[in-house]
Amino acid sequence: MVTAIASEGPAREVALSLGAFDIIYNASPMVMIVLLVLLVLSVLTWAIIFYKWGVMRHSWSDTENFLDVFWSGKSLDFIYTESKKFGNGAVAKVFQAGYIELQRLMEKDKQRNPASTDSAKALSVEYSIGNLERALSKANRTETLKLERSLAFLATAGSTAPFIGLFGTVWGIMNSFQNIGAQGGASLATVAPGIAEALVATAVGLFCAIPAVMGYNYFIQRVRGLRTKMDNFSGDFLNIVKRNFLTV
Repeated sequence: MVTAIASEGPAREVALSLGAFDIIYNASPMVMIVLLVLLVLSVLTWAIIFYKWGVMRHSWSDTENFLDVFWSGKSLDFIYTESKKFGNGAVAKVFQAGYIELQRLMEKDKQRNPASTDSAKALSVEYSIGNLERALSKANRTETLKLERSLAFLATAGSTAPFIGLFGTVWGIMNSFQNIGAQGGASLATVAPGIAEALVATAVGLFCAIPAVMGYNYFIQRVRGLRTKMDNFSGDFLNIVKRNFLTV
């Protein structure tokens, strides 16, 4: 009985000392480095999530408000002036690029020789439309790249954090086996600390990876939605220009 009680003493001490902060404080240097790397990744991940959430929210709001103005039936000059109020709207930026290019093309069209043949005029209009399409496409790509900025970090953090945590896990288990070999026995007091720090590394890795993956998937869907709006708007804008501004 005395032996049984005595053997329970170390087990109780181990159990009492296996709090999360105690495990981290007593972890091996390599596991501490792993936890520090994961902590930095986690802080940066949450900072990017909050930042991109604000960017996406403002971009969607300004885009919807700008589209209401665009389809209000007002003149393009008025719409261009109003578009400057929606500085975060991706579609508003695409319109501004298209409007500036259209103004340049119309000014060039005024200088066209009235005596030009119909075929020459048709080629000039086709050339103008091609320039306008390229201007809209360039603005579309530019805004898409702005919206996707920092999302690569979320994808990287989400894919690498579990493996970084797994590295800490493997290291902690190795320490446990080393302790077993050094003490010649596999008691709870020998195995528990290494296993505990190994599991903490795994948990912290998942804690970093899960929000990163969820944030990346959410934001990439929002970017695709805005990109679709930009593509649709570009097509509508070109149709309006072809019908009303660039004619043979």
